[in-house]
This record gives sequence, C-alpha cells and structure tokens, in this order.
Amino acid sequence: MVDICIIGSGAGGSPIAYELANAGFSVVVLEKGENYTENDFNKDEIGVTRRDMFTPPLNEQKHIINEYKEDGTFERYDGEESSWNFWNGSLVGGSSNLMSGYFHRLKPNDFKLKSVYGKIKGANVVDWPISYEELEPYYDKVEKVVGVSGKIVQHKHLEPRSSADFFYPQLQTNGVTKWFDGACKELGYVPIPTPRAILSQNALGRNGCYYSNFCGSYGCASGAKGSGRAALLQKCDAKIITDAFVYKLESTNKKVTRAYYYTKYGIRHSVQAKIFVLAAQAIESSRLLLNSKNRYFPNGLANSSGEVGKNLIFSAGGSGSGRFVFEKLTLQQQKELMEVGVFFNRSLQDWYEYSEEDKKYKGGTVDFLFEHQNIISRVMREVYDEEGNLLWGAALKEKLHKRLMTSRVLTFEVFNDWLPTDKCFVSVDETVKDKYGVPVGVINLYGHPHDLAVGEYLAKKSVKVLQKLGCEEIDYSISAAPPPNLVAGGCRFGNDAKKSVLDKNCKAHDLENLYVADASFMPTGGSVPYTWTIYANSFRIADVIKKQLPKCHFLYNTQAGKPCL
Repeated sequence: MVDICIIGSGAGGSPIAYELANAGFSVVVLEKGENYTENDFNKDEIGVTRRDMFTPPLNEQKHIINEYKEDGTFERYDGEESSWNFWNGSLVGGSSNLMSGYFHRLKPNDFKLKSVYGKIKGANVVDWPISYEELEPYYDKVEKVVGVSGKIVQHKHLEPRSSADFFYPQLQTNGVTKWFDGACKELGYVPIPTPRAILSQNALGRNGCYYSNFCGSYGCASGAKGSGRAALLQKCDAKIITDAFVYKLESTNKKVTRAYYYTKYGIRHSVQAKIFVLAAQAIESSRLLLNSKNRYFPNGLANSSGEVGKNLIFSAGGSGSGRFVFEKLTLQQQKELMEVGVFFNRSLQDWYEYSEEDKKYKGGTVDFLFEHQNIISRVMREVYDEEGNLLWGAALKEKLHKRLMTSRVLTFEVFNDWLPTDKCFVSVDETVKDKYGVPVGVINLYGHPHDLAVGEYLAKKSVKVLQKLGCEEIDYSISAAPPPNLVAGGCRFGNDAKKSVLDKNCKAHDLENLYVADASFMPTGGSVPYTWTIYANSFRIADVIKKQLPKCHFLYNTQAGKPCL
C-alpha cells in the first residue's frame, strides 16, 4: 500500500505528486497517456492539426454529446461520427503540455459572484467556500515554482498580490505591441503584458523560451513552458505508471480502498493507497465517479448529494481578428510586423467589471495575440477568392505568398464566465462503451444567454482597438460553443454536503480519503483561463494532505503492529 495514489498527472495532479513525494511520502501517479520528454516534442503540424498525436482516437474512446435546443430538446451527437472531440491531452503532464500558458489570476470578486452581482435567473451561481486571500499565497507559489513570466501594470481591477512583481521578467514582444499600447492609451484603456507560464530565461533547471511561437497544442521542446511534467513531475520521485486507464474506484462506506486500471492492452491492475486524489480532468473525473457506483453509493461514488457531474462549466466568450494592411505601413512598421517568433502578449481587463443602466455586471478578460504559426491552418483560410470560388495554380500561389509574407492577422480571445446551470452536466451512457467496455461520458451542453450578452459587450470593446490600429477585415464571433480545453465543474466544493460534492479542502464529503484536485471543484470559473487556479488550488490541497497523512501513517501502522513512520 502506498501513501497516496493520484489519478491524472496534469495541473491538478502534478503539484500534489511534487509536494508529497518531495516530503518523503510514497506516491503513485496513474496516467492514461504516455510519457514524453523535451526530445520527443517537435513542430509536426500534420501530427497536431490533422492527427490525434496526444489524444485517444475517437474510434476507441469517445464521448456522447447532447446539445440543448431552444425548444427544450437535446440533439445527440456521437463523438466518433461527428468528430466532436473533448479530449485535450492524454500524456504525462496532461494538457498543461499543450497549453498556450496564458496565466491570469482570479479576482477577489470571482470568489463571491452571487454576493457581489446577485442571482441570475436560470443559473446556479454560488459563492466559493474559500476566499481569494486564502488562495493568494499559492498563486504566488506557482509564479515561483512553475515559473510565470510577466510585468505588473497598475489598473483598476488588479488583484492584491503578496509579491510586488513577477519573479521572472516578461517575454520578448513584437514591435507591434508599441502600436497597441498607443492605441489603447488613446482609447482610455490600460494594456497589460499578458502573464505566461513560459520562462523568459534559463531558470529552475529548465531552458528559457527560444520563441518558436508554436505553443498552443504543441509540446515545448525547450522545457520553458510550465507544464506539470517539466516543472514538477520531472523534479520528484513519484512513481508514474503510464498507459493506465482508471475505470473504477472501489470503496467501503467510508473510504476508497483501491483504484482499478487497464493497460492499453486491456490487462487489469489495481493500486491500494491511504489517500486517493482524482485529477483526471473535469469530464472524466465525473465519469469515473459515476461509473464507480456500489452498494454504499448506488448513484455513483461520493454522490449522496446527487451533484456529481452537475454544473459543468466551460469558458464563455469567443474570438475576433483584424488584418494589418501592409501597404499602409512604413518600412519600419513593416519590419516590426513581420518579425517572427516573439510574442504579442497583451491583455485588457478594463471591463472585468462594468455597469450598464446603474446595474453592475461581471465582465471578463481579453487576450490579444497573433494568429498561430501553423502554416496549414493559415493556408486553408486562403484557398478561396472574394466570391467564394476555390483558387488554383498561379492565383492561389500569389494569394498565399502575399498573405504569408506581407500580411499578418491580430486576433483576440474573450474570456467571461460560463454560468452553471441544470442543463449543462456530465452523465454516463450505459449502452455506449469505450474499447475497455466502460460506459462513456455524456456531455450535456447548454450556454446561458447571459454569457453571450457579456461576451458581446467585451468583443465590441475589443474591436475598437483593432479599428484604432487601422486593421481591415475585422470580424468577431461570440457563441455558446464550448472550448474543450477550458472545462471545469462537475464536483463543486462547498460547505453544505447536500448541495456540493467536496468540502472546502476538496475532500469528498462522503469519504474520508478521496480528494478531487482538477478543475472539477470550481463552482464558477471566473473570466480567465483556469490553469493557474488549478495549480494554485492543488498546491493548497497538498498542504492539507501533508497534515492528514501522518495521521494515516499512525492509524495504519499501529493497527498493523508496525512502528509509526
């Protein structure tokens, strides 16, 4: 029996493995995917954009998706048939290997959404059982241990910090950021250097960024990106078992006793531990608990409240873009525009909170960035002429050359709250099973109309920046389509065991030794990407478990007639 068994090795699991293993406890991490090192990562665009290099093939593992319609019905999609994919990174370190690393903290009011902004009809908005002040030391720890590069700029929504500035200086930026800063100043906006979980210099035993700009969806060959693998798991002695798909947790009425897993060849194994930590990603964590029902928990493990899988959330918002007109720029501006590699890295939080008609609203964050370096995706957008006709030969070649060599697109991404509702949740399908014979997860989707209204407000403000910069072909889209890489909820934490799955320390109300450390715990998501908060909360849970484990050691070893460790 080991001290702690962690299911999943991403941003939720890796801090606990790092902290507990380095504190001398025996730690086993069960990871469904494979282990990669920096030497295994490259810029294989075919593998990343056209293949499932880091995710399970949909003909072996998939989800069923039910999309809510305005008439009150759901339209059902089979993940394999529709190619609708909610996997976002099955490998050691999880999807933190593939993130772009945009790291913003939640704000104090994100922890008390209901108290500050009030009820919203049709939404299950609640306050968190912890405050920003309780999580702040762990945000600070992530900055230093995982490595976050940035520069603090004072603005009206800046959250309180225990460190005056980031420990690692901001990453190098493209010259166009000067134009952006000037345009924002004229508009009365405050541009913020976007914090990134990417080292700007050699530190922490890792190399600094070498500015390939292939970040999102790609593993980092330099080790600069702060993935759970590079920053934490490679720096501890936790035992990592790969190709281990955990399909069931066994329990008594008080404790989880064993985790069962299949290898990729279908061979069954199990692990016994004193404490179990579930960090398999929000959808999969709910699925595992629902599939682990037994005589003590007939509706799913840790589900006496009936809340497992409920209140699933994503990140609401959308995106927009505008194209710089090369011919209208000076030679110096043309040179700055076409400088490759270095980042754009600018954000706006001027409307993280805003008022309309004397009512206060929770707004969000807008990140500005150049379009991805992927040649394939950039080219595929240019194969039609202005009338929508497919281009061939010399005409296609001429357009591609102009677009790629004398043109650049500035994009923005809007992040605002996806409100939790009764209509967005995880369940399991007893008739559809994966290659292991395990019922697949069902993702029931619904976006609250309020989310769209806030996203629209933020997008229109952002478009003004593109207009001020002189961009053309400006466009944006705000929709209720969920981003699969930004998912949370399903095991919300709270003080009332009848209305939540976890207590304030992310331990299951129903079980003495089960914690959930991925984004499942979040009752609301805030208006930023989730990863920094997942990391911070996981470090917080690690401190709780450290205090709990010596007690477990004492009870286990004295009962077994062994000396206390």
